[in-house]
Parts: sequence; structure tokens; C-alpha cells
Amino acid sequence: MNIVILGGTKGMGRALARRCVEHGDRVFLLGRSEVDLQRSAVDLDLRAGLGSAPDSTPRSCVARCDLEQPEGFAAALDAAQAHFAGAAIDAIVVTAGVFATQDELESDPARTERLLRVNFTNTVLFCEEARKRLLAQGGGTLCVFSSVAGDRARKPVVLYGASKAGLSAYLDGIDHKFHGQGLRVLCVRPGFVKTGMTAGLKPPPFAGEPTQVARDVRRALCGRDPRTVLYTPWIWQLVMGVIATLPRAVMRRINF
Repeated sequence: MNIVILGGTKGMGRALARRCVEHGDRVFLLGRSEVDLQRSAVDLDLRAGLGSAPDSTPRSCVARCDLEQPEGFAAALDAAQAHFAGAAIDAIVVTAGVFATQDELESDPARTERLLRVNFTNTVLFCEEARKRLLAQGGGTLCVFSSVAGDRARKPVVLYGASKAGLSAYLDGIDHKFHGQGLRVLCVRPGFVKTGMTAGLKPPPFAGEPTQVARDVRRALCGRDPRTVLYTPWIWQLVMGVIATLPRAVMRRINF
């Protein structure tokens, strides 16, 4: 497959990029840090068996793309399309985003504004650019990482959850509207995953690892799986199914 990954230099995105190249996929990385992109390109070359050394020019291709700078989205996707030299892009994956605890956000309005803008507004703008390109080539998969935090409003993640709830609703909408034109939308809803983003937080039961998420997502990308929502680790689909049934009075009493 030909895959573009925004956010593939860290956490779950990095694990997914590694798994893809190890299974023979061609991956084009997008990210905001030039240093991280180049390091990741060397890493992917080695995993793909291309023989790059740490001091050599990597063969894997990258382009800078920052979710805080929407004016650069088109150029970044232009670079990805040029790299594949006319071949169709099978999937565009968005794993990038920002996180902060509820206490941090409540005490810092500027940080709240940034999180809401990056996780919802700018991610949607990037997805719109990606959607148009996939439809122009006849179809493809738009795979976007949301979160179980967006499934239902909960005390510990009111603001972060709101940003992901909006994103999930958008993805559901474009799936309805453009599915018949060849666009496949896959909304990935990870539970708690042990990454740099969650460092310092106490892992809950069923906490996952990036490699597990990567395995689940690539399997969904390359198969004929008709689902539009992927919970990973899978146990979170059951957990959130239970949470969805709890009365509001119960939700007010618990701190989940």
C-alpha cells in the first residue's frame, strides 16, 4: 500500500509507520519537526531493509506539516502525491493531536484554545484537503485517530473529550456523504495507550501499547473490513458500551 501518515514520528503514529514498512508498504511521513522526520526516515529505511546508515541520506520521504499551520496542508499533500509518482494513495492517516489534563486546561484558557483548535478545527481542515485528493483519484481510505474520550462526556476529560467528540461526528458525517464516491472513512478510537503523551498519568485497567494499536490499525487498513469505527485495544469497545448505558445520575457520582 501507499500510505501517508501525519504524526508518524512519535507514539502510535511511529508504531504504525514502522509496522507498515516492515510489511512492505510505502510510507510518506508528515510531521512538524524536521529533526524528528529525518530520524524517523532513517529508522524506517533500516526497518524496510534499505540499508541506510545513521549518517547517510534517508531514502524514505518526508515533508513538514504542522497542524497549527493550515496554510501548509496543501503543499505537504502535494509532496506526498509527487513522491508516489502518479500512483494512487491507498490511505491518508492522521495520528497527530495534542493532549492536556482537565485541570491543566481549566487553569489555562490559551492552552484550551490551542487544544480545541488543533484537535478539531485544524484536523478537520487537513481531513478536508485529504478527502478531496482521495476522491479526485477515485477513492481511498481516510483513517483518523479520535479517542474513546469522545464517546461520552466524562469528568476527567471534559474539554479533551469535547474536541474528540466533534472530530468523531465529522468523520461519521463524511462517511455518510462520500462513501458512495469511493471514500472509506476509518475512525480509530484508542483507549488509554502508553505513549509520551500519557507519560506521568496513572494507567487504567486495559491500558494498551502503541505496537498493539499499530497492529490493529494496519490490519483494518489492508483488509476488507467494512467497519467505520475501530476501538483499540478491542476491550475498550466493551468498556465504552457499558459507559454509554449508565444513567446521568450515575455518571455524576463516579469519576471515570
